[in-house]
Amino acid sequence: MTVLVTRPAAQAEHWVALLASRGIDAAALPLIGIDGPADPEAVAAAWRGLADQALVVFVSPNAAERFFALRPPGLGWPAGVWAGSPGPGTSGELVRLGVPPGAIVAPADDAEQFDSEALWERLRERRDWRGAAVTIVRGDGGRDWLAQTLRDAGARVAHLGAYRRVAPVLDDSQRGLLAAALGAPRRHLWLFSSSEAIDHLAALAPAADWRAARGIATHPRIAERARRAGFGRIELCRPELDAVVGCIQSIGPSA
Repeated sequence: MTVLVTRPAAQAEHWVALLASRGIDAAALPLIGIDGPADPEAVAAAWRGLADQALVVFVSPNAAERFFALRPPGLGWPAGVWAGSPGPGTSGELVRLGVPPGAIVAPADDAEQFDSEALWERLRERRDWRGAAVTIVRGDGGRDWLAQTLRDAGARVAHLGAYRRVAPVLDDSQRGLLAAALGAPRRHLWLFSSSEAIDHLAALAPAADWRAARGIATHPRIAERARRAGFGRIELCRPELDAVVGCIQSIGPSA
């Protein structure tokens, strides 16, 4: 059984390596493309004003990576500014990029889900948010729940587009992998970490019958989207390596 990792290319390759280290056959089939921001200068300007922020939230590892890729020379993460993260993937990327671990606010390790709601549970206890300046670094669009919640708490919230999510362009190898998964669904297991990836998959294979297909989703919203697409079996799993490996092993090649 081959696990198909559908994250954007860089994260997909990372997860393939992690799964391989645990003896799992995995392949990258990125179903979300990542492109640069529409306004790179806006990102550079946000860096120059970073010290004026109380909190900068990064919605994903890509948001962190793309924000730091446009950092003007000589600037670092300023003391006293929190970096918000919805989960371990983003937190790990922020640490890799040089954000002090003590500056990162993220959901508790035992949180039921890693998402905006879990992040807010940690943020709400940090301070009185009235008048606080907050920037949410994201792609083009996305959920506004956290932004609205912070505004309701009195914060001044701005969005910053650090990248654009685009439809994937599959190479020959990836097209062959998709064809193999469609032809032998029991020999493949889809790993979904985004509802948008499922939308793109549906567009790539509009005539596919997914009733024999199996997948793992890392959030209830993603699981629901996969079920609506017609997947015959979807398991819900925390987006942590041990949890994902355990879920893969519980499904097994002959399930």
